[in-house]
Amino acid sequence: MSEVVLSCQGLVKRFGGIVATNDVSLELRRGARHALIGPNGAGKTTLINLLTGVLDATAGRIALEGQDITQLAPHQRVRRGMVRTFQINQLFATMTPLETLGLVVSQQRGLGTRWWRSLGSDRGVAERAQQLLEQFHLAEVANQQTEHLAYGKRRLLEIAIALACEPRVLLLDEPVAGVPAGEREELLQTVAALPAEVSVLLIEHDMDLVFSFADRMTVLVNGAVLTEGSPDEIAANPQVKAVYLGYENEAIHV
Repeated sequence: MSEVVLSCQGLVKRFGGIVATNDVSLELRRGARHALIGPNGAGKTTLINLLTGVLDATAGRIALEGQDITQLAPHQRVRRGMVRTFQINQLFATMTPLETLGLVVSQQRGLGTRWWRSLGSDRGVAERAQQLLEQFHLAEVANQQTEHLAYGKRRLLEIAIALACEPRVLLLDEPVAGVPAGEREELLQTVAALPAEVSVLLIEHDMDLVFSFADRMTVLVNGAVLTEGSPDEIAANPQVKAVYLGYENEAIHV
């Protein structure tokens, strides 16, 4: 069985009297395509915020590649190889995709704020930025300001930024949320083609994406793990159909 790269045990998050995450344990294995699903309010984004350090856990432990990271700040977790995307784009509106990726690649390579020079003088930065532009179908809009890009292109840029950070663990928080139907296929294909060596934890409501992408699934309900299994096991699970999908006697259509 493949190595566990990210895990949490007994993770709890309380907001006053509200228990948002209740004794959650989860393992993400190397190279996995693992989906985290559940109804609205199940605690999915809270769990991602705990894993990435945006929120402090009330109780429990988080480990990345065997090292306890429970007390580390978000930027320290990124440096150790765990990167996330967000439900809402967090991009520089007036920068172009080329400039944005040049900045991220330069910082990743220790060149700091010299990125504008690096694009012209550092062949490695320019080549990596161009590679990412092509991989994420952004080459034709490389010099357009981000605020003028179609929404699907902005989502692609956000994932490209995450991959530019050279993650070993990538957390995708609803990558197709808000993307119009006509722009979704390009994004779905790009997510499916992410590097095999990157272990991915995906939060998504789009069941077509979930079942085409995931090799393992965890179902959260009311802040707790309801069940975990392969896509086939989840699709056939009567608890999932009753509690998550709201009906008992029909199959999950994928």
